[in-house]
Amino acid sequence: MNWDTDIFHKEEFEVELLEESTDLRNLVVYNDDVNTFDHVIETLIKICGHTAEQAEQCTLLIHYKGKCTVKVGSFDELKGMCTALHDKDLSADIE
Repeated sequence: MNWDTDIFHKEEFEVELLEESTDLRNLVVYNDDVNTFDHVIETLIKICGHTAEQAEQCTLLIHYKGKCTVKVGSFDELKGMCTALHDKDLSADIE
């Protein structure tokens, strides 16, 4: 076993993983005074694939913190979800 070579390959692999993950974006939903908790929870379950518990936790964060990242992915993965959230009258953006 050559430790120098093994360490070099491990570091090279970790750099590649880091580069791949830098393209990730956040789908953020913002608080408003219009939508009910139930509507936001149901929408996150349907559009983002959240469990009921995840959706409820995100909804509480949206309400109390003003916004919450509800999904992380590439821009292309999140674009359709963001549009669908807008169609359900939620304020959302990809950051």
